[in-house]
Amino acid sequence: MRVAVEITLDKEEQDKLEKIVRSSLSPVRLAQRAQIVLMASDGMRNQDIAKALGIGRVKVSRWRNRYAQSGLAGIERDLPRGAPPQKVDIKRLVDLTTQHKPAGATHWSTRKAAAELGVNASTISRHWRRLGLKPHLEQTFKVSRDPKFVEKLEDIVGLYMSPPENALVLCCDEKSQIQALDRTQPGLPLKKGRVQTMTHDYKRNGTTTLFAALNVLDGTVIGQCQPRHRHTEWLKFLQQIDRETPKEKTLHLIADNYATHKHPEVQKWLEKHPRFVMHFTPTSAS
Repeated sequence: MRVAVEITLDKEEQDKLEKIVRSSLSPVRLAQRAQIVLMASDGMRNQDIAKALGIGRVKVSRWRNRYAQSGLAGIERDLPRGAPPQKVDIKRLVDLTTQHKPAGATHWSTRKAAAELGVNASTISRHWRRLGLKPHLEQTFKVSRDPKFVEKLEDIVGLYMSPPENALVLCCDEKSQIQALDRTQPGLPLKKGRVQTMTHDYKRNGTTTLFAALNVLDGTVIGQCQPRHRHTEWLKFLQQIDRETPKEKTLHLIADNYATHKHPEVQKWLEKHPRFVMHFTPTSAS
């Protein structure tokens, strides 16, 4: 049978504990611990103290033992909980993350880096967030090999930033291979308590190509769909632009370096329509 630690208080210690219990400024937890020590010094058993204060016997035993070991300092503060924070060689972590790759993997994960450095994965994650390192992400880029890259860049950016007087700037592009799909059966319409429905299967009706020209000034779009993506379809789209824009305006068209846009037939048409001025974007990297 375990015997509770005996608590013996001198006059000074008893006065300090009683002052803590009486003071309205004392934290509740500290006042309760002081009360436990005072009752223990009167010879009361742990279970009697627990019953009198409405707390558990283990709690009474804990603070009785801590006071016997460390005095008032033993009950003033809780012992630190959990494991102490792990220390990481930050310089090595940064070098490992930025200059090396793990064996058999494309990038570091928190677990792989933790195993390499001998710490927890949460520690690695915390330092990565603090340092702004994201080894699981990457961005792609392409460097243009167009010898006139700077000249074309300045020309097109200038059109966007400062459009010429009495002219329209149209940004043109095509979206090819758009699938024209249709559902196998008509769905039920939307109504109160029911969302619109459609069948899970569909039938293909071929593909279409969307030609579009964005008016940089007001954001309106001139568009049409064609079954194919050739210079003849591009000519039809240019003719539509010609019809739907004011005749007195010069048209600056920004387009990519697609061969369709430079076809001889297209060049002949542009010569007959001098209000069309083509601006081609730089060639992308191969």
